[in-house]
Amino acid sequence: AGEDAPEAGPEDAETPALPKVPADEITPATGTFSKPQKEYLTDRVPRGMDPAAVLQTGQETCDRLRYLVKADRDIAVAAIVTGEVADAEPAVAHLCPRHQDLVDEAALGYPDGTHTGAALRPGRYRAPSPTKDCAWRLTGAKGKELAAGSSDTGRPVSLTVPASAATFISTGCYAWLPEGATR
Repeated sequence: AGEDAPEAGPEDAETPALPKVPADEITPATGTFSKPQKEYLTDRVPRGMDPAAVLQTGQETCDRLRYLVKADRDIAVAAIVTGEVADAEPAVAHLCPRHQDLVDEAALGYPDGTHTGAALRPGRYRAPSPTKDCAWRLTGAKGKELAAGSSDTGRPVSLTVPASAATFISTGCYAWLPEGATR
């Protein structure tokens, strides 16, 4: 989320993706799939794989989000931002739409790494669960440093990404979530 180049997904891997079962051929061993379940499974079930196993993965994603949001909503959003909760967007869209607000907020956040150009959105951000080695740097045109900071406390930290920022680098901060009007 938030980087210039999209992250490589399974279809971008060096090994070719397995052919998928056409939607009209997806059937469970027993019973039936609901419409949302079938929509989730569309273009996700490799030939030779039990569609129920693929569905189980999506349901586990929803279960994990439900657990995380009960413990700490910010941590749930951060887990989506970082990809720790993989494939949250399709699982939420079809299997647990009550968590759509988490996915929407995560789309505006930044994981640790380098973010440049159009991927940068001015505004206020917070890292709700940084490590004690959290550090960040914002640079403008020609690499001019606009702001930098670190935290060795492990407590939440905040920063403002100015409109003039060209690069945002973060390490050890885990994820940056939008605050206030940035949302």
